[in-house]
Amino acid sequence: MNTSFTSLQQPEDAKQQIRLMKKVLREQIGDVEGLFEQVRSKILSEIAAAREEEARNGTAWPQVHWDDIAAGRISDEVKDHIRRRGCVVVKQTFTREQALGWDASMLEYLDENDFDEVYKGPGDNFFGSLDASRPEIYPIYWSEAQMSARQSDAMAQTQSFLNRLWTFESNGTRWFDPDVSIIYPDRIRRRLPGTTSKGLGAHTDSGALERWLLPAYQQVFSKIFNNQFDQYDPWDAAHRTEVNEYQAGTTTKCSVFRTFQGWTALSDMQLGQGLLHVVPVPEAMAYLLLRPLLKDVPEDELCGVAPGKVLPISEQWHPELIEGLCSIPAMEAGDSVWWHCDVIHSVAPVEDQQGWGNVMYIPAAPLCEKNAAYATQVAQALATGASPGDFPKEDYEANWRDRFTLDALNSNGRRSLGLG
Repeated sequence: MNTSFTSLQQPEDAKQQIRLMKKVLREQIGDVEGLFEQVRSKILSEIAAAREEEARNGTAWPQVHWDDIAAGRISDEVKDHIRRRGCVVVKQTFTREQALGWDASMLEYLDENDFDEVYKGPGDNFFGSLDASRPEIYPIYWSEAQMSARQSDAMAQTQSFLNRLWTFESNGTRWFDPDVSIIYPDRIRRRLPGTTSKGLGAHTDSGALERWLLPAYQQVFSKIFNNQFDQYDPWDAAHRTEVNEYQAGTTTKCSVFRTFQGWTALSDMQLGQGLLHVVPVPEAMAYLLLRPLLKDVPEDELCGVAPGKVLPISEQWHPELIEGLCSIPAMEAGDSVWWHCDVIHSVAPVEDQQGWGNVMYIPAAPLCEKNAAYATQVAQALATGASPGDFPKEDYEANWRDRFTLDALNSNGRRSLGLG
């Protein structure tokens, strides 16, 4: 690809770059409309197949039990199904009793430190114009419950299993270590019974504008951008660990490569109660990348993409993808859910929620040079109780009682933070 526009360090001149990028890509691809129709046919066929699975099995999501991961009993057929859908539920990653105990301890931690009195509201606007209900996301990172889950053997084994679904070695390069994931501290969600929530609109994370403009992403998506979609593999890790998102003021960003985003349930959750949905087709990223190149999109636009925000999926530009959103099944406390870093996801709205909707966000972020650098920052933040570097500097926990501390790290935790 012509690299005349790839030196963009800050996205202030994005409109000019977008026009140039479109010109280059159209020349490179040739028959853009023909390629888009090829991609569209594949994605819609996969969405239809997922809907059939949903009708037959009650969910399009593959489900495995953690005991089978621990015992190495997951078949190649099941692994291929997870790759096809780009998502998986791991039943009882932790026992229900343990998860409910963590939930109770989390509430005690918040109450003991008067969180309701000191909370100042959301510290960023990462989700841009997406419909979202933000007060239920708490900027808490260093509770005993969160850190116990992050450094547990169960989490380490789950993350290793997920990382190994990827091709992590190619052409003599080992892109990441699948058996070590760094601790990537993220927030918690606490949604009370009776809550009415807008949920969160469909989107992807891990870069928006970057997916078209960054040289590393041009390598990741080279098969798409060179009209070789039939050779594109969303599970090939080559060059993904070289991506760095643009800085955008105080906006939340992700400084690590995540093979999977994920969360662990701290409460039971029933269908229809504001649950996570995904478009269970990891190749759908090709649809998103090619859609702005069609003639009905203004030359300086990327179907709603804005610098420093998530990549939105909308009724205006992507109605066929919106139709593909599939809910997770009912969840028990202790279950964890995981989705490929390219997978479109949303949180459904709910009125008068029945029961709690509590989760802690824990992804799989395998060890690589980029992730190791962030792990060093995480260790420093843990030492002082500061907010991690990827999140607004709110630092609520700096002086909190019963905060997790460095000396409580076990061998998994120390290894995950590069502390030996």
